[in-house]
Amino acid sequence: MRDAVVAPVQTGEEREETMQEKPVLLTQAGLAKLREELSHLVNKRRPEIAQRIKMAKEFGDLTENAEYEDAKNEQGFVEGRILTLEQMIRNASIIETDEHTDGSVQLGSSVKVKDDFGEMTYTIVGPAEADAGSGRISLESPVGKALLGRRPGEEISVETPGGSRQVQILKVA
Repeated sequence: MRDAVVAPVQTGEEREETMQEKPVLLTQAGLAKLREELSHLVNKRRPEIAQRIKMAKEFGDLTENAEYEDAKNEQGFVEGRILTLEQMIRNASIIETDEHTDGSVQLGSSVKVKDDFGEMTYTIVGPAEADAGSGRISLESPVGKALLGRRPGEEISVETPGGSRQVQILKVA
């Protein structure tokens, strides 16, 4: 006879702690973009996929129905993304860009920098909005971390996966 494995019982307080979720740092534009994506998935993609599943069922035997399998897989992906977006929106913490800052780089700041590769402008955002190709870097990235709290004119060393590089801050807005 096997011994039963019993999970410890969590108190309400312990359960609440594990259910608390980390704030998602977003700009107003980032929050609007997430809401737009959620609306598209719920109002357009979800009904389209439901229709595909319905049509695929009409083909008969579901065990060898590739169209049905593909539609069900897509449904799973879309439903997962909807849950993720709802959680991100629920836990959103809006980045307030204050025009009267002390001039240092902060979350939401736009920073013009110069390094060996030339001049670039980055906007410091939360991880959920980061898009390096668009110049939106996470405050948790090596460059984002190095820039936070710095001021124009400062030259800093940034440790990146590609090695160390020197970056001069030209302007903070």
